[in-house]
Amino acid sequence: MKKRNTAQLLGIFSIVILILVQIFIIRGVWKQKDEMFNLRYRMLSQEALTAMSRRWNTDGFDTARYILSEFSRQIVREVAAISNDSVLNEKKKDILEFVTDVLNEEQFLSYFLSGYFERQGFEKDFNHKIIVNYFELIDFDTRIPIYVSEEYASRRPLRTARPESGQVQGPGSGPGSGAPPPGMGRRQTSEILVRDDRSEDNNYRLDFEYYIDFSDKQKVILKETSASLVLSILSILVVATLFLITYRNLMEEKRLSDLKTDFINNMTHELKTPLSTITVAGRTLEMEKIRSDDSKILETAKLIGKQSVHLNQLINMILEISMWERTQFELDKRKIPVEELMNDIVGSFKTGSGSSVSLMEKYHLEGVKADLDIVYFTTLINNLLSNAVKYSDKDPVIEIEGFKENNSIMIRVADNGIGISKNDQKHVFDKFYRASSGNVHKYKGLGLGLYYVKRIAEAHGGDVSVASKPGKGSIFTVTIPYE
Repeated sequence: MKKRNTAQLLGIFSIVILILVQIFIIRGVWKQKDEMFNLRYRMLSQEALTAMSRRWNTDGFDTARYILSEFSRQIVREVAAISNDSVLNEKKKDILEFVTDVLNEEQFLSYFLSGYFERQGFEKDFNHKIIVNYFELIDFDTRIPIYVSEEYASRRPLRTARPESGQVQGPGSGPGSGAPPPGMGRRQTSEILVRDDRSEDNNYRLDFEYYIDFSDKQKVILKETSASLVLSILSILVVATLFLITYRNLMEEKRLSDLKTDFINNMTHELKTPLSTITVAGRTLEMEKIRSDDSKILETAKLIGKQSVHLNQLINMILEISMWERTQFELDKRKIPVEELMNDIVGSFKTGSGSSVSLMEKYHLEGVKADLDIVYFTTLINNLLSNAVKYSDKDPVIEIEGFKENNSIMIRVADNGIGISKNDQKHVFDKFYRASSGNVHKYKGLGLGLYYVKRIAEAHGGDVSVASKPGKGSIFTVTIPYE
């Protein structure tokens, strides 16, 4: 048992390790493809910028720079004349929004890059993003910082004077210092830097970054890594399937082993009881005072005979089961009135079951005849009735019902016994299987009775089913076809 549990734990551990390794590999492949994707478009972008510069001597932002230069020339003195800080801050926000809009709307680079990517046979649809790091207005020797990002300030420490103030302003001055411009946000990890531009003329100084971001980037990478991903998933599924099959086989082997052990223990107990009785009876006959009493001799002989019959029945049952496993047993079928046969079987059982058993019969068979082997069919019904009595912890109440349904005879045996759990119902017709409470079997038997019932019903072309609830009793329904 310990070895089996250890093997199961090792199997589970191995699968977990395999899955983790595959996940690590997939993450590595994905990261590599992502880096290659970024590098590919970064190189393509640089090639496109070089081609644009050689062909038109521009980087795609000439119009935007001209508009910003004219705007800065017109606005610089207005800003320099504002003395109220709150008004100045609002003005700076408006200026920053205008600069951002001009850079986004009056640039030609995005259109050129899209066409260049398409001509090279790559994905052409992307979103561009412009992040302004620094913008200031210039009026002769006076500089008015409008926006300085934290990243830019950490890279390029500045000292600029506010016009007509004589005071020094650091790079963190002005609205939005260290915060992104409205509507732009911080750079995302999926964005690819195409260019970092620093422009300056007589009216302004500007630093911005141009990024491209592919909305289908994940799909492209997924497509490129699909082969590795599929192979990894398949390997995990194959190993998991093999483990589950192996685990199921181990569990089935364990179940069969437990059934075999349980059967041997029960069989030993069942066989030992009549053998012990016969042995005691034999020793009794050796006693002198018993030999002189004919009535005692006759009584002891009857006891030996009874126990010998019981012992013979047990042995024959085991031999018959063994024979069924090797060959299909033959039935001696005859056209039998089912209701008459049921009355005879139940009547005989009632005679030998004692007064504590309550048997109620209800038949609606209307003289139907079926091809039945009387001996085996009698055994089938007797086994169901015996189980109903055996597995009852109070005075047994058994209801036997017979009726026709869809060209079949339905025999239903209901009891008020201990019932069968859902889990046990799946195996209750298995050979040697016996329902138990924990690891203790309260009721005697070899676990062959219901197996016997199932085989007999199937040999007649029918079947048997069970419906039960623990503590509420069980209902066994036998179906036998008739013509």
